[in-house]
Amino acid sequence: MITDDKTFRPDNQGGGAAPVLQREELYRERVKEPQTQQQAKMKMAQGVACPHCGEVNEPEAMFCASCGKPLRMGSCPNCGSEIDPEADFCEVCHHYIKKDVCSFCGARFEPSAAYCPECGNPRGGIICPVCNTLNDFAFCKQCGTALTEEAKALVKELQKQPEYQELAHAAKELQELDMILPYQSERDVVLENANNQLREHVLMLLANDKGITHPVIEKHVSSRMPNEEYKKKREEMMQKINALLEKMELPPQPSPAKVRNYAMAQKPVGVRLGWVCNFKHALHSSPCGCAKPQLGGKWVILSKNSKQEIKDDK
Repeated sequence: MITDDKTFRPDNQGGGAAPVLQREELYRERVKEPQTQQQAKMKMAQGVACPHCGEVNEPEAMFCASCGKPLRMGSCPNCGSEIDPEADFCEVCHHYIKKDVCSFCGARFEPSAAYCPECGNPRGGIICPVCNTLNDFAFCKQCGTALTEEAKALVKELQKQPEYQELAHAAKELQELDMILPYQSERDVVLENANNQLREHVLMLLANDKGITHPVIEKHVSSRMPNEEYKKKREEMMQKINALLEKMELPPQPSPAKVRNYAMAQKPVGVRLGWVCNFKHALHSSPCGCAKPQLGGKWVILSKNSKQEIKDDK
């Protein structure tokens, strides 16, 4: 007896092979997943994890493929402290550590050479003729004096630039302002007026003693001002100088010596400044105290009573 069975059976359809393939694919994925995890764990164990961002790199890699920073740290040949492998200066013992690179001009030379074949400066450093400080670089780290012929020429070149001239003028104005003693109260004004009257009276008596009956006494023009006005004016001048320093910020470049020399040459006199590096964003007394000035940085003006810690002044 033939029965007309119309019940739906997937196995009887033309696509019956599809579920079999799906099951095989699912099986492969289940087997593959732990294998992938195991491979990742093996890579984690064998690779080098970046100390900066955590990315796991190939075992032989020197720099992180993700952030580009060095994976392994070096050690200072002078004090043994851990340092960046690209650093040419140890910020712990404050010594220049590159034996094959001139600290004054950045040229390469033999580790056994006593003088740089490019600029002729000695390996052992130069003593500043002004403050007697021994320096590894072209500018004195203590007083800023240019020590090499190249450094002196660079200073003269920068002094011709409008930005430098404007900065030097603003720095001089701030220096003159800092020499002013502002009025703290009305009593200070009264006392100064009394002193001026006494001055004029004494000068008049001295002139009469010399036989001058009608002497012309020059009036004393005071530069003093109320304390609030003084603070406001000083803050405006500091903002102006900081804006000029921002314009003169040094971008990264290959040679640490070039960055140090250029930054020291553009430093204005008469203003207390600090150098903020792009390496660790630390505050130094100058780029001479930074291990990697080639990453760039800028001068910042420090106030009279600044409590900011300068890294290399310890």
